[in-house]
Amino acid sequence: MTTAAPIRVLIADDQALLRGSFRALIEAEPGMTVVAVAGDGAEACELALSELPDVVLMDVRMPVVDGIEATRRICTSERAAGVQVLILTMFDQDSYVYSALRAGAAGFLLKDTPPAELCHAIRVLADGQGLLAPGITRRLIAEFARRPEADPPIHRDLQVLTQRELQVLELIARGLSNTEITERLGLSPATIKTYVGRLLAKLHARDRAQLVIVAYESGLLRPGGQRTRGT
Repeated sequence: MTTAAPIRVLIADDQALLRGSFRALIEAEPGMTVVAVAGDGAEACELALSELPDVVLMDVRMPVVDGIEATRRICTSERAAGVQVLILTMFDQDSYVYSALRAGAAGFLLKDTPPAELCHAIRVLADGQGLLAPGITRRLIAEFARRPEADPPIHRDLQVLTQRELQVLELIARGLSNTEITERLGLSPATIKTYVGRLLAKLHARDRAQLVIVAYESGLLRPGGQRTRGT
């Protein structure tokens, strides 16, 4: 029987105490290992490109290069195409959420998240799924309502999608999980997972979080949940 390779994690935080705490937590978790730690964003970028971890735990406020810019550099690098970034911060601010997800982060959690939830998040991201903390999707949508032209839009041609794919994209953008979409559409979990995979491929999105942004910035939905295109 072949043993699965451990999930490789890079920790980026400017506070040595937190780096040590996260390292101890992850190293104690079965099936996980810490491959490197970084004290600033520039170092995090270098280590991410050299070590190619499965998941990067990224602080937002760091010296030299902040966590948002470091995330952008990692997520736009072809070499780091398989690296998933999980933003961890003490600051529950919408601007951080929006900027981090737009930079390519696959998830966003607060540093006071319970250890079990953090480890679960790492496993989810390592499995190639995006993850948003409860309530983040709704706040992300509200952010579009407040500043719809804050950044250049992410243009995607939704005409490449089938009607069913558009339906699944809309439900993702409304914050529904795969399980909830399965119940809503009466399809199997495997079928929904297949549709999500197709959406990621057709829309050139890294993860579920970017699908939410694409749905709004392409005009499929308006802030407030109103659909702008026919079914």
